[in-house]
Amino acid sequence: MSVTTPHRTLHSIAVAAPAEVVYGIVADVTKWPQYFAPNVHVEHLEKDEGSERIHIWALANGTVKNWVSRRTLDPAALTVTFRQEVSAPPVAAMGGTWVVSPVDGGSSLLELHHDFAAVDDDPAGVEWITAAVDRNSGAELGNIKELAERYHELDELVFSFEDTVEMAAEGKDVFDFLDRADLWPERLPHVVRLDLTEDEPGVQVMAMDTSARDGSTHTTESVRVVFGPDRIVYKQTTVPGLMTAHTGSWTIVPGTDGVRVTSRHTVTLKPSAVEKILGAGKTVADAREYVHKALSTNSTNTLKLAKAHAEALRG
Repeated sequence: MSVTTPHRTLHSIAVAAPAEVVYGIVADVTKWPQYFAPNVHVEHLEKDEGSERIHIWALANGTVKNWVSRRTLDPAALTVTFRQEVSAPPVAAMGGTWVVSPVDGGSSLLELHHDFAAVDDDPAGVEWITAAVDRNSGAELGNIKELAERYHELDELVFSFEDTVEMAAEGKDVFDFLDRADLWPERLPHVVRLDLTEDEPGVQVMAMDTSARDGSTHTTESVRVVFGPDRIVYKQTTVPGLMTAHTGSWTIVPGTDGVRVTSRHTVTLKPSAVEKILGAGKTVADAREYVHKALSTNSTNTLKLAKAHAEALRG
């Protein structure tokens, strides 16, 4: 591969929030999958006070890409610089800087600078990268603006919970049950349809129809990253109407006589949809309870069926 021509872009947005709030959102990369639509999952590989090395999985033009980046954080200057160490074709090199500039005490300007090169300087590659950078940058800046301007509400809108089941089973059998989601329509009564593709080992893209107790059917689309044999993480890329984001994980750890399996969810609620879906007078607190119960019920049912399946194999 050869790199010949650097390309540069700049995207910016005005934010009606203090610069320190905006910088805090940019700096905390662990929450990006919850906050930014294109981001699926982030793993820290290294981290110290002023820098971090991260592995990112994200959607680019509808395709799941992953890469390793190093970021340098400067809270005094309100900047975060980043550089991909390992890029995914057609990207040959990619880097840039987030810059937050205070306008006054309650507003700021957020700029996102990119520089990139395409593999072999291919014009089609340049076009593909430019489109992905434009789309993702616009989405990320818009999301940061919305989050920063509603920052005081996030504690109420974003919440996490988990369910754990002890299983007298082998971890590999439980993992197989969770990993083989393509078999869920045969194994899980609430799954009506599931289409799964795995073009890259360990990266699963799935579309699923589930039936609710009231007889309605809900369609979700997800990307799962499989860290077998003890962890699968996922992000729903198409979510039910009450949410703006839903991420989660399945983890398997040794237990007293087998394994402990945990399903964890993190949800961001959509306040404008609460009364439309749940009825007049319903609140965000009602939505939290409703979503928690629905997701927890499905997760627990899945865990119980995984337990029966895996324990039968062990027996």
